[in-house]
Parts: sequence; C-alpha cells; structure tokens
Amino acid sequence: MKKKIVFGFLMLGVILLLAACSSGGGKKGIAIGPPASETNSVSKLILEAYGIGEDDYQAYQEGFGDAADGVQDGNIDISIGILGLPAGSIESLQASTGDVKMLELSDDAISYIEENSGYVRYTIPQDSYDFLDSDIETVTAFAILMANTDTISEEVAYELAKSMVEHADQNTHAQSVHMTLENALNGAEGLPIHPGAKRYYEEQGLTVNNPVAEVSATETKSELILGTGSQGGTYYPLGGEMATIWNNNIDGINVTNTETGASIENLAGIRDGNFDLGMTVHVPALAAINGEGDFEGNAVPNAAFIGHIYPEVVQIITREATGIESLDDVK
Repeated sequence: MKKKIVFGFLMLGVILLLAACSSGGGKKGIAIGPPASETNSVSKLILEAYGIGEDDYQAYQEGFGDAADGVQDGNIDISIGILGLPAGSIESLQASTGDVKMLELSDDAISYIEENSGYVRYTIPQDSYDFLDSDIETVTAFAILMANTDTISEEVAYELAKSMVEHADQNTHAQSVHMTLENALNGAEGLPIHPGAKRYYEEQGLTVNNPVAEVSATETKSELILGTGSQGGTYYPLGGEMATIWNNNIDGINVTNTETGASIENLAGIRDGNFDLGMTVHVPALAAINGEGDFEGNAVPNAAFIGHIYPEVVQIITREATGIESLDDVK
C-alpha cells in the first residue's frame, strides 16, 4: 500500500513538473504581437532595453485583442501594444477586470529605444484612462498610410489624401481627430511621397521636402485592398471607417479593409502586390524603403507616403493581480 502511495506522489510530481515546463517553467507570459508586426519588433527592443532575453519569458505572438483576452483570463501576464490613445480594448479590459495596471518605461529604457529606433519619448496623461493614478512615460511613433505605386495613380492618391483631411469629420473613430492638415506630414520624414498626395498638400499651402516617388500606375484598378491590423487593435476599425469614407467620396473605386498582422505584413503586401494601401508605423516604413531591419535584402521600392493617421503610443498593460510593478520584475 505504501509503495502505491509513494508511486502516486512520484507520478503527481512528474505531472506537475511537465505542466510547469509546458507553461514556461514559471516564466512570465508576455504578448509581443504577431510575427509580422511592428508591435513584435518594438516589443523585443523594449525587452532588450531591460536586459530581458528570449529565454527569460514565454512569448505570446498574439494580436492585441487576443492578448487582452489572455490578460483577462490570467493566461498572459503582460501585453505590449502600439495603439491609439485611449485604446478601446484597454478600456474594455478594465471594464471586465477592474484591475488593469499600466507599466511605464524607465528613463534608461527610453534612451535606449530612442538611440536604436525612430521612437521618441511620450507621456500618457493621467486622464487618458480612469484607472491611472499618474502620468505614464513611454514612447511613440506615427501611424501613416502608404500606397502601392504600381496600382495607385496620381489622381487617386490626390483624392485619398484629400478625403483623409477634408472628410475626417465623417469618421467616428476616436483617432480620426488627428487627421488634420496640420498633422498631415507627421511621420513623412525620409519617406518618398506619392506625387498625388504632394500635389494636394502643396495646394493647401504645406511645404513638402520629401523625395517624390516614381509611379508606374497610370490607371487605378477599381477594387482596392487596404491592409490594416488585428480586429482588437486600432488599425482594423479605423481602416474600415477610412475605407467607407473613400468609397463614399471618390468615384470609381471600392476599398476593402482586410485584417492583417499590421505594419510589416502590410508593407510586404504592398511590395508583393497583395495590397494597394497599407497602414503602418513610420519606423518600419523607413526600414522597408531602405531595405533595413526586417526588410534587409527585401526592400519595398513601390511604397509611397499618402498621409499621417494618428500618433501610435506604446502601451504596456498587466493586472494588479499579477503583482508586476515594472518590466524589471520579468527577470
């Protein structure tokens, strides 16, 4: 009888050990974004800034919507997202759990990120979310629209840029308030601009110093595909509204927004002819044009800037229940 009890305890120990190994052996679970996304790239840079290697945590390569569900269920400890401010998915998570905690970046981490990317310091105001009890220091970039110069003609690019600015009041998404003439060239620095967009902005009195992209498209096909992001993020719903506004205001085209892994996938899709338009952070767009980083050896020569969409803010969330106070707690 004793042998059976001892054997039973041994088997239980083996099962628990195997369970621990399969769940990361006690490592923190961090959602770092889909493989073909800017979220994935910047997440790794952020963790690198803290000296956190890939062996120090269990990676979940989820879109922000699925990642937020994982945080809610307790299966994911930390989720890193590049989102508009405020992010509806974060507000929904707080409404469901009541204990969302936002982690800020240290000064040293921000300096490291600024030195190694195009991201810059950004302060999330305390009043952005009702659960914040102080401002949060993080980093930001710009969400922009890029066009496929093989399929988007000068005239259609002109109309796309014009609609983004002049019909922004028809867009009910919270981030549409940033699509103004004043902001139109944010994130354009160093990028080739589509001649159609350039013509519109110059007619409005803006000075455009960007190199002008060469356009091979003389006529635009009627059915256009817009690469966005995951349904739980900002790109997909905002892109859907942008597509509707274009369809209502530009004759001869029908834009369909499609769910993707976001920035990097959208840029690669433009290069490969799968997308006519793509929403992206300006940082990977620069890398794509220059054939650097994720695009080393696979540059995207047929992408051109159309316009600024909104500031992309890195937002790192956990729950009070995890006991995590900062990314230092991951190590």
